[in-house]
Amino acid sequence: MSDLAPSDLSILIVEPSRTQQKFIAKQLEKEDITNVDFADGVEAALQIIKNSSPDLVTSAMYFEDGTALDLVKKLKQDESMQDIPFMLVSSESNKEQLETFRQSGVVAILPKPFTPEHLGTAINSTIDLLSADELQLSYFDIKSVRVLVVDDSRMARNFISRVLTNLGIDLITQVGDGSEAIEVLQNEMFDLVVTDYNMPEVNGEELTKFIRTQSGQSHIPILMVSSEANETHLANIEKAGVNALCDKPFESENVRKILYNLLEGED
Repeated sequence: MSDLAPSDLSILIVEPSRTQQKFIAKQLEKEDITNVDFADGVEAALQIIKNSSPDLVTSAMYFEDGTALDLVKKLKQDESMQDIPFMLVSSESNKEQLETFRQSGVVAILPKPFTPEHLGTAINSTIDLLSADELQLSYFDIKSVRVLVVDDSRMARNFISRVLTNLGIDLITQVGDGSEAIEVLQNEMFDLVVTDYNMPEVNGEELTKFIRTQSGQSHIPILMVSSEANETHLANIEKAGVNALCDKPFESENVRKILYNLLEGED
């Protein structure tokens, strides 16, 4: 387990409201986090991050000089900042807007107002993301496990791969959609497929059906990563032969449990 504690974290709160800044800081203090800095907009946040890289950026949605999505994109485009965990705190309910954040590889999306449980889970996810804690298996050497990550979002692929790497998985192949995955699967063997649901050309359900009925790797475990809430779609995914479903954002501790069960062959 990680020796990193919440009190070790440094956090940047990006929030235009001073009242909200104080509220979030007070909630963080209850989690023993006191190393906190503040910014009221995108450019101010970028300046602080460049000068002193925080362990986590927690951000509201809208600012006078842009949005949280603008901030995320600028962070992900800069190699020196792209691995900083990002958490959205917003009352935004627009599904399209939130889906964009889920695809960007954020560590958590907290509602406004959030509960102590919401915050605690997000902090734990941040610690997991910052810490390497190798998954111990009885039947596999985790270093030899070959994983195919399929997602049309480069940021999401990188985030998923980072979580897997922290669990000790080094042999990771990334592809941008189901059609690319089919080509790769016809030439390479894998021990696990981690795939998004919503993708162009060949989606996750169609990829799963191909693996189960047309590939030479029909018994490979498949972990579907999806923010899809439609019960009919979820039922179809399970019927297609997915072994496990995981929500976006991709939480390390949940993924650890799922992978242990998949790779150890336990229910």
